[in-house]
Amino acid sequence: MHLQNTLYVALSSASLATAAYTLQDSCIGSSFQNCFDFYSGADPTNGFVRYQNQTEALAQGLYQVSGNNVYLNVDSKNAAPNGRASLRLESKKMYNRGLFILDVMHMPASTCGSWPSFWSFGPEKTWPANGEIDIIEGIHDSTRNAMSLHTSDGCTITGTGSTGTVKTKNCYINAAGQTSNAGCGVDDKSASSFGTPLNPKFGGIYAMQWTSTGIKIWFFPRDSIPYNMYGNNPDPSLWGTPSANFAGSGCDFNKHFINHKLVIDTTFCGDWGNAVWASNPVCSKKAATCNEYVANNPSAFAESYWRINYLKVFKE
Repeated sequence: MHLQNTLYVALSSASLATAAYTLQDSCIGSSFQNCFDFYSGADPTNGFVRYQNQTEALAQGLYQVSGNNVYLNVDSKNAAPNGRASLRLESKKMYNRGLFILDVMHMPASTCGSWPSFWSFGPEKTWPANGEIDIIEGIHDSTRNAMSLHTSDGCTITGTGSTGTVKTKNCYINAAGQTSNAGCGVDDKSASSFGTPLNPKFGGIYAMQWTSTGIKIWFFPRDSIPYNMYGNNPDPSLWGTPSANFAGSGCDFNKHFINHKLVIDTTFCGDWGNAVWASNPVCSKKAATCNEYVANNPSAFAESYWRINYLKVFKE
């Protein structure tokens, strides 16, 4: 027993000593809003949503801080004939490579019409030339996280080294043989990695490692988070096989992913949600269109909120 403890301490010390990342930004509690701007323009994904600025968000109680927890809510009280009020936060900084860790206690439930995401993208005017990374994403009643990259032509992955199910390998948004804007995608192996089933278990941690040679995404439910993810010395080499491993010689990651802002939002319907509404056996029975359902059923979105412990960004 003494030998085992000694060995554990030695290995732990070595891991901390060789950690490749140092803390760059810590967004938690009252400091969370210092990391982000409240976007209030039109939704680039054509969602049935009205994004609120910071003053409006605070006045309506859509943005709240309780201790170290941050709540990002949507309007779940009023009919919304012109789109449902919600939040889209975009980071003040732009990033190039690093390690991004989001600790989520609650995320928007798996609700018809809802489209919550945690993602990053390059300058909008040149999209998709500078890439997009979808870390947490799903639509309607999904319970399995869908991770993906979206790029200009010339970026493909091998599809190996993921615990999740590889759906597509060409990251180009107009790739032949793939649905428009599918990009390269991997679905998490866990059917409880997104939405409703995540919340009774107090969520978990999502991490994205972005390097010159690839992008990896991990998800750990609350009861299986690696110890070294806590604190400020994370070491991805100890986390095991990622949920998604976007890598391969078919993509120059330094060329296709540049100057990204981080985004946390909840939109409704939009390009993706409207496209699959009629084919969804649960949602299509609720209303003729996605917009109609979102507009007229405010109470359905009572659980469509984020409760975030922290976001931490580390640099190499």
